[in-house]
Amino acid sequence: MTPLYFLPQAPASSESAPLSKVRSSSRTIVKALYLKSWVFWLSALLCAAAVMYWGLIASDRYVSEAHVIIQQIDSPSGKGLDISSMIGMSGGSTRADQMFLRDHLLSVDMLAKLDSQLGLREHYSDRRYDMLSRLWSQDISQEWFHSYYLRRIGVALDENAGVLIVRAEAFTPEKAYEITSLLVEEGERYMNQMAHRLAQEQVAFIEKQVEQTSERVIKARQAVLAFQNERNLVSPQGTAEALFAIISQLEGRLIELKTKRDSLLGYQQAQSPAVVDLDLQVAAVSKQIAREQARLTSSQRQTLNRIVEEYQRLEMNAEFAREMYKAGLTALEKQRVEAGRMLKMASVLQHPTHPQYPLEPRRTYNTTVFILSTLLVAGILTLLKVIVRDHRD
Repeated sequence: MTPLYFLPQAPASSESAPLSKVRSSSRTIVKALYLKSWVFWLSALLCAAAVMYWGLIASDRYVSEAHVIIQQIDSPSGKGLDISSMIGMSGGSTRADQMFLRDHLLSVDMLAKLDSQLGLREHYSDRRYDMLSRLWSQDISQEWFHSYYLRRIGVALDENAGVLIVRAEAFTPEKAYEITSLLVEEGERYMNQMAHRLAQEQVAFIEKQVEQTSERVIKARQAVLAFQNERNLVSPQGTAEALFAIISQLEGRLIELKTKRDSLLGYQQAQSPAVVDLDLQVAAVSKQIAREQARLTSSQRQTLNRIVEEYQRLEMNAEFAREMYKAGLTALEKQRVEAGRMLKMASVLQHPTHPQYPLEPRRTYNTTVFILSTLLVAGILTLLKVIVRDHRD
């Protein structure tokens, strides 16, 4: 019986070599990840710093919030009442007004007004609060101060409700409430002032046009009066009509006299007294007709027909100016009514809240997100390092 120590050892299976290689690679990865990787220690240090900062150092920030809507003073007839019409939502124009108001609340002008009334620089740069949350210096430039202001003030538009949400952060609840209250107050004043100014400018423009038209009417009427005084005629048209009637009567009289003369010549001589008398009358009437026709129509400028034409032109100008004045008055009254109907104003749907609990910073959320992000980046960098090392081997 062959001793055991003479028995030949069984050859290693073909699977043992890959297994040992896998175990060796795993040990290398674990060692690289947890023992010899500077990335791990750096990420651990960063995570500890994040826990310390958001857990112990970060200053509390209180949040005050208000809701503002843009209302349009417009109640057209024939439309039913619904929620959107009651709160003043009127589509794209209201959204544009809300964006105008948002831009104004976030502007440098608004920042300057808040700083002058509430002392924002002094509050946000107070050294009692941590360096990462506050301003570095009270004398910081306007550009950096405005950038910090945009991180502490939020104005968002709720598209579904049509509400503008104004949000302000401060290190004390009183200051957060004061900032939000002043933002809402200035927003109301700015929106109402802008709407009234636009309506007043529209009405003032039409009033100016009406005033100019009124002056035009006065000048046109004065031109008519001056013409009448110069020609000593109240109504040249009436005078011309009366003169035409006189000429017609004279022509009728002339025809009558000529008829009577012709009848007398049937049985009397042309030198008879009756015929001579008729001849004299015919000559006198004909002369009078010629004189009156010369007053009515002639190549001279002082004839009545030219006076009538010039008078009608002046009268037409005066009538046109009067019609324009009437149209201007109608348009003015209509614009006043439209301006009153289309006025827009900012109204507070929810007044600024009095914060009692610091909502910012979100310590647990910020710490968790930072740690997960740091570990993810660290793991990716370590795996890349291992892959590069394996390729080199």
